[in-house]
Amino acid sequence: MSDQDITESSPSGRIALHWQILIALALAVVVGLVADESTTIFGAALTEIFGFFGGLFINALKMIVVPLIVASIIMGVRNMAGRENFGRVGGKTVGFYVATGLLAVVTGLVFVNVINPGGGEAVKALSENMPDVSEQLERVEGRDAGDLVEVISRAIPDNVFAAAVNMELLALIFFSVVFGYFMARLKGAASDTLTNFWTGIHEVMIRITMWILRFAPYGVFALVGKALLTVPLITLVEALAWFTLTVLLALGTHFFVTFPVLLRFVGRIRPYAYYGRIMPAQLMAFSTASSSATLPVTLNSANRAGISEGTTSFVLPLGATVNMDGTALFECVVVIFIAQAFGADLTVVDQFLVVLLALLTSIGVAGIPAASLVAITLILTVLGLPLEAIGLYIAVDRILDMCRTSVNVTGDLTVTALVARTEGEELPLVRADEAGEEAAA
Repeated sequence: MSDQDITESSPSGRIALHWQILIALALAVVVGLVADESTTIFGAALTEIFGFFGGLFINALKMIVVPLIVASIIMGVRNMAGRENFGRVGGKTVGFYVATGLLAVVTGLVFVNVINPGGGEAVKALSENMPDVSEQLERVEGRDAGDLVEVISRAIPDNVFAAAVNMELLALIFFSVVFGYFMARLKGAASDTLTNFWTGIHEVMIRITMWILRFAPYGVFALVGKALLTVPLITLVEALAWFTLTVLLALGTHFFVTFPVLLRFVGRIRPYAYYGRIMPAQLMAFSTASSSATLPVTLNSANRAGISEGTTSFVLPLGATVNMDGTALFECVVVIFIAQAFGADLTVVDQFLVVLLALLTSIGVAGIPAASLVAITLILTVLGLPLEAIGLYIAVDRILDMCRTSVNVTGDLTVTALVARTEGEELPLVRADEAGEEAAA
């Protein structure tokens, strides 16, 4: 059975993986409706049971991230380094990532200003009685704008093995690009030995990924089930309904409008047919709330869509580290929302600063634990707003994190398709009229 066969169907050959995940999501919603955080089974808390099995699944995905990223990028760069288009592909990748990130932040800015979610009386009351966020603030204690410089400096690791242990993905990407580039310059037996070694590592990691994916529906059920049991959405719906709606509308616009427009008119790809191919990655991102943990599934989904491994192995690992459209959009909405709740009148210059900082921090702090929390506290500090204000949204952060991670991963896959198409790759999802024009050309 091929790798694609495993992804397309279940072990019994009946139900495609994305349908299995959707069923798991639906069952998790049912559990969230009929049970709560105090529910027990055989004396054990249901949240602990879900946490145990969900943790096993997340650990399994994280287990393969480092070797998969290193092997994929080394082989991808090694195969591309001898071509004239290597620098062009890198430039396009970075350019598309910056462009989609900027579009995301501007989308969030428009929605938060039009809807004004922080102007309601319920939010004002909540801002006067904010929940205790001391635990969250401890996670970002001592952080400041200098962290952006620190993250950039860590892109060149002083110890690549320590970077692997700490999952400093930006450092690993830099090392892998350099290693792959100079590996392509080798000749003779040394070149053959290294190529065979890294090819073998890559193929083994892909097979392990396919095996782990067989358990994806169970992991998704546990992860989403626990989230729905522990997030007190009902009690905060009045105060946070407009904020949640603003975030979801902005994310939805970027997901259902911006990306499809780019796919259709830049990549000349049928967007929703493409979404059908990459749905497993989108659902996995929603379930795990981690772009890095989703990377194995993202790589597989891009290959299912017909994009070459030479493109995916370079563009996607980079995107999982630096391209955070959903996160950048969310940061912008949160900061403006907090300013509205506290009656701070942000000028056009202030809001432009928020856009710029949201874009930069979504890239710069991606490798830091509690990345979005760190980024938001940095922006609040620059604007002079109280850090304790994160208590206004922290209760619904988990659910919104799942949504924005799905947008992050979709952004990675959109840019990958755009790079592939602008480099002349022929995908099976090209619009029929465009396919005819290309054939004639």
